[in-house]
Amino acid sequence: MRRILIDTNIYVAFKRNDSTVIKAFQSCDLIGIDVSVLAELYSGFQLGKRTRQNCTELETFLNHIRVQIFNHNIETSEFFSQIYKKLRIKGKPIPTNDIWIASVAMQHGLALYSKDRHFMYVDGLILYEI
Repeated sequence: MRRILIDTNIYVAFKRNDSTVIKAFQSCDLIGIDVSVLAELYSGFQLGKRTRQNCTELETFLNHIRVQIFNHNIETSEFFSQIYKKLRIKGKPIPTNDIWIASVAMQHGLALYSKDRHFMYVDGLILYEI
Protein backbone atom coordinates (compact mmCIF):
# COMPACT_ATOMS: atom_id res chain seq x y z
CA MET A 1 0.00 0.00 0.00
CA ARG A 2 1.50 3.35 -1.07
CA ARG A 3 0.71 6.28 1.20
CA ILE A 4 2.21 9.67 0.42
CA LEU A 5 2.10 13.24 1.64
CA ILE A 6 2.46 15.82 -1.10
CA ASP A 7 4.30 19.11 -1.08
CA THR A 8 2.94 22.24 -2.74
CA ASN A 9 5.13 21.80 -5.81
CA ILE A 10 3.66 18.34 -6.43
CA TYR A 11 0.09 19.66 -6.43
CA VAL A 12 1.19 22.41 -8.85
CA ALA A 13 2.86 19.81 -11.10
CA PHE A 14 -0.32 17.71 -10.98
CA LYS A 15 -2.38 20.70 -12.10
CA ARG A 16 0.08 21.20 -14.96
CA ASN A 17 -0.56 17.60 -16.06
CA ASP A 18 2.91 16.37 -15.14
CA SER A 19 2.76 12.75 -16.28
CA THR A 20 5.18 11.57 -13.58
CA VAL A 21 3.02 13.03 -10.82
CA ILE A 22 -0.19 11.70 -12.38
CA LYS A 23 1.37 8.23 -12.60
CA ALA A 24 2.46 8.45 -8.96
CA PHE A 25 -1.03 9.50 -7.84
CA GLN A 26 -2.57 6.60 -9.74
CA SER A 27 -0.37 4.14 -7.85
CA CYS A 28 -1.18 5.49 -4.38
CA ASP A 29 -3.81 4.31 -1.94
CA LEU A 30 -3.64 7.54 0.04
CA ILE A 31 -2.60 11.03 -1.02
CA GLY A 32 -2.13 13.19 2.05
CA ILE A 33 -1.98 16.95 2.10
CA ASP A 34 -0.81 19.00 5.05
CA VAL A 35 -2.64 22.16 6.15
CA SER A 36 0.60 24.11 5.54
CA VAL A 37 0.43 23.06 1.89
CA LEU A 38 -3.19 24.20 1.74
CA ALA A 39 -2.17 27.58 3.19
CA GLU A 40 0.57 27.94 0.57
CA LEU A 41 -1.83 27.02 -2.23
CA TYR A 42 -4.61 29.36 -1.10
CA SER A 43 -2.06 32.17 -0.68
CA GLY A 44 -0.85 31.63 -4.22
CA PHE A 45 -4.43 31.55 -5.51
CA GLN A 46 -5.13 34.92 -3.87
CA LEU A 47 -2.25 36.47 -5.78
CA GLY A 48 -3.34 35.07 -9.13
CA LYS A 49 -6.05 35.91 -11.63
CA ARG A 50 -7.93 32.59 -11.36
CA THR A 51 -8.63 32.53 -7.62
CA ARG A 52 -12.14 31.11 -7.82
CA GLN A 53 -11.26 28.49 -10.45
CA ASN A 54 -8.15 27.37 -8.54
CA CYS A 55 -10.11 27.10 -5.28
CA THR A 56 -12.83 25.05 -6.98
CA GLU A 57 -10.27 22.71 -8.55
CA LEU A 58 -8.53 22.26 -5.20
CA GLU A 59 -11.86 21.48 -3.51
CA THR A 60 -12.53 18.81 -6.12
CA PHE A 61 -9.08 17.33 -5.49
CA LEU A 62 -9.58 17.38 -1.71
CA ASN A 63 -12.93 15.62 -2.03
CA HIS A 64 -11.39 12.63 -3.81
CA ILE A 65 -11.77 9.43 -1.79
CA ARG A 66 -8.00 8.79 -1.66
CA VAL A 67 -7.10 12.32 -0.52
CA GLN A 68 -6.82 13.11 3.18
CA ILE A 69 -6.05 16.41 4.89
CA PHE A 70 -3.62 16.26 7.83
CA ASN A 71 -3.75 18.84 10.61
CA HIS A 72 -1.15 19.67 13.24
CA ASN A 73 -1.42 18.67 16.89
CA ILE A 74 0.84 18.33 19.93
CA GLU A 75 2.54 15.23 18.53
CA THR A 76 3.24 17.08 15.27
CA SER A 77 4.82 19.87 17.29
CA GLU A 78 7.11 17.36 18.99
CA PHE A 79 8.26 16.04 15.60
CA PHE A 80 8.75 19.64 14.48
CA SER A 81 11.00 20.44 17.44
CA GLN A 82 13.13 17.34 16.89
CA ILE A 83 13.55 18.01 13.18
CA TYR A 84 14.28 21.70 13.80
CA LYS A 85 16.97 20.88 16.38
CA LYS A 86 18.71 18.29 14.17
CA LEU A 87 18.71 20.60 11.14
CA ARG A 88 20.08 23.43 13.23
CA ILE A 89 22.88 21.24 14.58
CA LYS A 90 23.73 20.17 11.00
CA GLY A 91 23.66 23.79 9.84
CA LYS A 92 21.06 22.83 7.20
CA PRO A 93 18.00 25.01 7.82
CA ILE A 94 14.91 24.56 5.66
CA PRO A 95 11.76 26.71 5.44
CA THR A 96 9.48 26.52 8.48
CA ASN A 97 6.48 25.29 6.47
CA ASP A 98 8.62 22.45 5.14
CA ILE A 99 9.50 21.40 8.69
CA TRP A 100 5.75 21.17 9.42
CA ILE A 101 5.23 19.11 6.27
CA ALA A 102 8.08 16.75 7.17
CA SER A 103 6.71 16.49 10.71
CA VAL A 104 3.30 15.36 9.49
CA ALA A 105 4.86 12.83 7.11
CA MET A 106 6.96 11.33 9.89
CA GLN A 107 4.14 11.40 12.44
CA HIS A 108 1.84 9.42 10.16
CA GLY A 109 4.42 7.18 8.49
CA LEU A 110 3.89 8.71 5.05
CA ALA A 111 6.45 9.04 2.28
CA LEU A 112 6.92 12.69 1.35
CA TYR A 113 6.59 13.51 -2.32
CA SER A 114 8.34 16.77 -3.18
CA LYS A 115 10.63 18.30 -5.75
CA ASP A 116 12.57 20.12 -3.03
CA ARG A 117 15.96 18.54 -2.41
CA HIS A 118 16.41 20.05 1.06
CA PHE A 119 14.08 17.40 2.53
CA MET A 120 17.04 15.01 2.16
CA TYR A 121 18.54 16.67 5.24
CA VAL A 122 15.66 15.51 7.48
CA ASP A 123 16.81 12.37 9.29
CA GLY A 124 14.29 9.55 9.24
CA LEU A 125 12.05 11.13 6.62
CA ILE A 126 10.95 8.73 3.89
CA LEU A 127 11.00 10.37 0.48
CA TYR A 128 8.74 9.09 -2.27
CA GLU A 129 10.51 8.24 -5.47
CA ILE A 130 9.08 6.61 -8.56
